[in-house]
Amino acid sequence: MASIFTKIINREIPAHIVAEDENYIAFLDIMPLVKGHILVVPKQEVDYIFDLEPEVLAGLHVFAQKVAKAIDRTIKCTRVGVAVIGLEVPHVHVHLVPLRSMDDINFGRPKLKLTPEELAEIAEVIKSGF
Repeated sequence: MASIFTKIINREIPAHIVAEDENYIAFLDIMPLVKGHILVVPKQEVDYIFDLEPEVLAGLHVFAQKVAKAIDRTIKCTRVGVAVIGLEVPHVHVHLVPLRSMDDINFGRPKLKLTPEELAEIAEVIKSGF
């Protein structure tokens, strides 16, 4: 069965996509830790990041760097944090989280509940940073 991320890639369910190329996609987390929290995903459905082929893993990080720079340019933050947890969805994904403090990347705290309009606005702001 396709992961929820594969369904986003295939446009079977909506997402606030901020960047995409032939191999990778980046979209807003709908339950973010902070505003601007993005998931970067390879289009190839693989469960565990270290099972990716080396060139796919390297490409994922290069793509994530481009997205992180767009976040830096558009979201007020000290820097962009990176996390790979890999337990929530069986599809490799990298979290990019705008940081103002260490607590901003605490996955144990309650997530934000933003409206679709707020998410769309944040996505447009980040897209303007490319």
